[in-house]
Amino acid sequence: MLSSSHEATPREVAIQLLARREYSRTELERKLEQKAFAAEDIDTCLDALVEQGLQSDERFAESLIRSRVNRGQGVIRIKGELRQRGIDQEVATAAFAIVEEREAVDWFELARDTLARRFSSPGDTPKERAKRERFLAMRGFDFDQIRYALDCL
Repeated sequence: MLSSSHEATPREVAIQLLARREYSRTELERKLEQKAFAAEDIDTCLDALVEQGLQSDERFAESLIRSRVNRGQGVIRIKGELRQRGIDQEVATAAFAIVEEREAVDWFELARDTLARRFSSPGDTPKERAKRERFLAMRGFDFDQIRYALDCL
């Protein structure tokens, strides 16, 4: 921790945050704004961190996608979260391609596995079936993936 006689610089605050986990540039910008640093200082700091490879939206996006896949979340929900965290469409698309290839992600099988962990049957009544559909939809799976998961259960 920094001593009270020393005011932390934007860089020191950003490095402390990045030591714990990956952050998107937008997230770091918000955190530094909350600490009342000047916008110009924040931009300069973040540009330097990117240049030095200490902050990367690409790396952040890949990390977030991997962690959400492990939680059993689908593309729709993950894309929404990436957008909220300031990741643009191009970076998100590239990150999905990398993670899908490296991790051999099959969204249909992930939907099936996620459903099977929570429910033992596809449901005997339309109401039970609808509950399972909502469960998967809330996790970001599309109609075809939900249909596949229910048909496999």
